[in-house]
Amino acid sequence: MSDSGQGSLMSQNHSNHSPIKEMFTPETTIPLSDGTEYKTYRTEGMYCIHEETYDYKQGIPKLRKPWVDVRESRGDQNVSQLYYAKRNIITEEMLYVAKREGMSPEFVLNEVKIGRAIIPSNKRHLELEPMIIGKKFLVKINANIGNSAILSSIDDEVEKLRWALHWGADTVMDLSTGKNIHETREWIIRNSPVPIGTVPLYQTLEKVKGKVEDLNIGVFLETLEEQAEQGVDYFTIHAGVLRDYVRLTENRITGIVSRGGSILAKWCNHHKKENFLYEHFDEISKVMQKYGVSYSLGDGLRPGCINDANDAAQFAELKTLGELTKRAWAFDIQVMVEGPGHVPMHLIQENVKLQEEICMEAPFYTLGPLVTDIAPGYDHITSAIGAAMIAWYGTAMLCYVTPKEHLGLPNKQDVKDGVIAYKIAAHAADLAKGHPGAKERDDLLSKARFEFRWEDQFALSLDPELARSYHDESLPQDGMKKAHFCSMCGPHFCSMRLTSDLRKDTVGVSGEVGSKERGEEGKG
Repeated sequence: MSDSGQGSLMSQNHSNHSPIKEMFTPETTIPLSDGTEYKTYRTEGMYCIHEETYDYKQGIPKLRKPWVDVRESRGDQNVSQLYYAKRNIITEEMLYVAKREGMSPEFVLNEVKIGRAIIPSNKRHLELEPMIIGKKFLVKINANIGNSAILSSIDDEVEKLRWALHWGADTVMDLSTGKNIHETREWIIRNSPVPIGTVPLYQTLEKVKGKVEDLNIGVFLETLEEQAEQGVDYFTIHAGVLRDYVRLTENRITGIVSRGGSILAKWCNHHKKENFLYEHFDEISKVMQKYGVSYSLGDGLRPGCINDANDAAQFAELKTLGELTKRAWAFDIQVMVEGPGHVPMHLIQENVKLQEEICMEAPFYTLGPLVTDIAPGYDHITSAIGAAMIAWYGTAMLCYVTPKEHLGLPNKQDVKDGVIAYKIAAHAADLAKGHPGAKERDDLLSKARFEFRWEDQFALSLDPELARSYHDESLPQDGMKKAHFCSMCGPHFCSMRLTSDLRKDTVGVSGEVGSKERGEEGKG
């Protein structure tokens, strides 16, 4: 990616930009009984509204309004974070994510500048609390919501949004295909402090009454503009599904499993023409540029089963996505690239290596991958295994999978189960990559567990209520929250209690020397 920035970093920074010390970013503080306080990343927006009076039509606070107003008054024609980064301008969004991630603003700017990270941030999404997606930052997770022709309402989808955010989703994709798509998306965006993504092709197909052969670039661009005006932060665009690649899927067990990919393959076959999204990619980019929308280059030919992983169709499309990445960067548009899918464990690393090479380290955004096909109803687990591995190798964002994958439209419990599974996968990858500060929570929980501080162990859990309920199933009494055993081992067979006793005995035998050898860990 070319570097068109000139001049010193701070000299071109706009005078209206606040110093980072004045940039407030929300965080969750967990106070522990030993006096320690653990602080962690969180989004704030939905917590500003009292639950008992919550009405989704009132929306949430517009954090970015003063930032965007200044840019509008200046008449900036391109408001992409990449545009500013290439000109060495630190934006408020960069300051915000720098503080959230514990990095310097200069580091954030450089990662965006070279295309290795993106800050999805449509100028119309004023409610957004900026976040960053890139391999050098915390691994992020996306939750999919959206109605279908069979189920759900606007109230249901806004509630799914709030629920996904409660459990830790970093972005949300609205994949609605049913009624009232436009209005549903409007209220999702107005209530979302995290970036919202869509697949504009779905609504475009609705406009032509579901007739694939009637799709055309005019209706697509009209839909794109409408969604950008609402505030969608990133669009999945399946411009890499080329006509010649469709035949490469003929010997697959599951063919083309992407909705967008199958729609465009059918269009190409009917018209005997090249994919109109590929042919008109630069026109699409001009709309994206105007609003600062980011590309999520869709993997329309991703493998839909283990047998089809890493085949010619998948990697042919990936090569085209590398070409499109360069074309998007030429317009100063941020890009991430979507990936598989279903991939057995021994083939996962190859996906990351090829994507980084072909797409020049543009952030990789993957669905799972699922590492086996035999567990319908448990695919949040089969995919979280692959997600942890692929994030360890370098994937920047993981698209969650729920237990309903392949079976039906997820409900609230499915959304929670999917988000929690992926929070575990993302955190496991952050630990494996040695991300600064990632291990702190694990160490605090382990120490609380060894010292039988049950309340602290619950508080540090990803799901405190569930952890507490499992403990209390067998030992519900308040006194058991101070007991030095659980119901599995009982008072006489607890290894941690025996270890603690052993350490006390060692102190008695060796005195101060034994105490020094133990260090601080023996206290408690």
